[in-house]
Amino acid sequence: MLHAVTEGEAAASAVPALDVRRLRVLRAVAEHGSFAAAAAELQYTPSAISQQVAALEREAGAVLVERGPRGARLTQAGLVLDRHAAIVLGQLAAARAELDDLARLRAGVLRLAAFESGWSSLVPAAVSAYRERHPGVELQLAEHDPVAGVAAVRAGATDLALVFEPNAVGELEGLQRTVVCEDPLWAVLPAGHRLASRAVVRLADLAGEPWVAPTAFCAQVVRRACAAAGFDPDVVFSSGDYGAIQGFVAAGAGVALVPRLALTGSDRIVARPVEGGRPSRTIATITVPEGPRPATADAMLAVLREAADALLG
Repeated sequence: MLHAVTEGEAAASAVPALDVRRLRVLRAVAEHGSFAAAAAELQYTPSAISQQVAALEREAGAVLVERGPRGARLTQAGLVLDRHAAIVLGQLAAARAELDDLARLRAGVLRLAAFESGWSSLVPAAVSAYRERHPGVELQLAEHDPVAGVAAVRAGATDLALVFEPNAVGELEGLQRTVVCEDPLWAVLPAGHRLASRAVVRLADLAGEPWVAPTAFCAQVVRRACAAAGFDPDVVFSSGDYGAIQGFVAAGAGVALVPRLALTGSDRIVARPVEGGRPSRTIATITVPEGPRPATADAMLAVLREAADALLG
């Protein structure tokens, strides 16, 4: 569809834009009352100041400065423009300061989504360290499973999603995946179990036990580990909540494999590393690529890795 340019629009488009650098020159002249003093402040020559003022007058379509033997004085048009220049330059200075704060992590917002068991130990430790290092950054936290977390990153609703693998997130085209750690699965036994005194547990020794297992993709990790040990677990209870799984183990309902970062530390259970293949889940972050990604997200990734290293020993 064609748009007919009106006479008013044509006239408006013909008005030259005001150069911000020249507005700075006008402000300096207004503050100091002479071209020489303005030149000294801005590290220009007096001739350059005169040329910049003349160019600004052409852009404004009005005389802005009266030159005289006693210095320079703004005209009425110059005073109007100087008043607006002070506002514009102040806003630009504030914008620069805010951008500098963001770059130095003295301000800004980080939106972090994480899966349920990530809140057991890893995310709280990372959040505590992050707030200590970057108290000016506002943290907005949400619990999402990996699929919802990745969808939130794609939609721009969150800056960083913490996920575990395997999962059902599918293709990550256009996003960046970064591994945080490998979270080993430990054997979890009732405190009075016959193997509770061992420092390390062989999965094969649990072949005849009733099992309490996770659901969905976490169940695949457990079943694969048991298959590698030569048996199919007899699952008597399943839950997507690792806290509930450990509660059932504590009640004597069976044994389980639980990620180390999801262990609760109850005195009614014992947790032991697994001998041999060391089954694990991968914990990773999903973000947009570097460039559009905020510095606050990169800082959280570093903190998550440090927290994982400390928790996993």
